[in-house]
Amino acid sequence: MNRLGYLWVVVVALLPLRGWALSSDRDQPMTIEADRVELDDAKGISTYHGNVKVTQGTLVLTGDLMTVHSKGNDVQKVIMLGNPATYRQRPDGKDEDVRAKSQRMEYFIEPERVILLKQAEVLQRGDVLRSERIEYDVASDQVNAGTSRPDDRVRITIQPRNRKDSKPPAKP
Repeated sequence: MNRLGYLWVVVVALLPLRGWALSSDRDQPMTIEADRVELDDAKGISTYHGNVKVTQGTLVLTGDLMTVHSKGNDVQKVIMLGNPATYRQRPDGKDEDVRAKSQRMEYFIEPERVILLKQAEVLQRGDVLRSERIEYDVASDQVNAGTSRPDDRVRITIQPRNRKDSKPPAKP
């Protein structure tokens, strides 16, 4: 695969995730910035070093090192490392972004899933999910958090919601 082919592979791999994404982001141009890039056609690996930033519409990914693993023209997985690696994107119909951070973010194409590892945190509308491992299954729109280690607790903070549409309780 030629070097231009690798850029296309990265674009396909980093398209917005359905459950966390503004659908119009897919139609926006993608920009990838890094201090240095290595493309290895024979191994099917492209590596982006230093101050990595990927933007597409409302999607913004940042990290210290991004590695894209491909087989032929198909991306198998994308790994973003950082201190922390970050993700931000606006979901459809929402007025606030979903934000995530962890030391390691792994995106797998088949089956499509995202795994956040080490000091993982997902924030949306003031709610926070923290764990050493958070896995998001894109197809089923399901999140699974936690590890089998007893010291690795899952922590969730849910903010109270305004109840504008609720009626006051009926008096007896």
